[in-house]
Amino acid sequence: MIEMLLVGSGAAIGAMLRFALNNYFEPQTKRLPRATFFINLSGSLLLGIFFGVHLSDPVYLFLGTGIMGGYTTFSTYNFELFVLWKHDRPMFYRYLFGSYGLGLLLSFVGIVIGSKI
Repeated sequence: MIEMLLVGSGAAIGAMLRFALNNYFEPQTKRLPRATFFINLSGSLLLGIFFGVHLSDPVYLFLGTGIMGGYTTFSTYNFELFVLWKHDRPMFYRYLFGSYGLGLLLSFVGIVIGSKI
């Protein structure tokens, strides 16, 4: 039961952070969805750091599974890819490969950073 509370409260915080950043960036267009791109890449880096630091299970459940789970946004990312596929194929490919390529790279960088903390 405590694990569910840790994940759920963390997810609520992560969702509020995502909402605030979405409002910070300009409204979504048919161009690169900068808010989601930034959120998912910074989430990859932070999750890598959390993993690299070797947090205790309860702390990782709260920060990694909870906050980062609520913060990053796979469903929005896929919808944005669909819109780009219909309206701007070159941007679709840049967003797709940029998100996954940079996301993997930043996850690795985060693990390296976290293991040195």
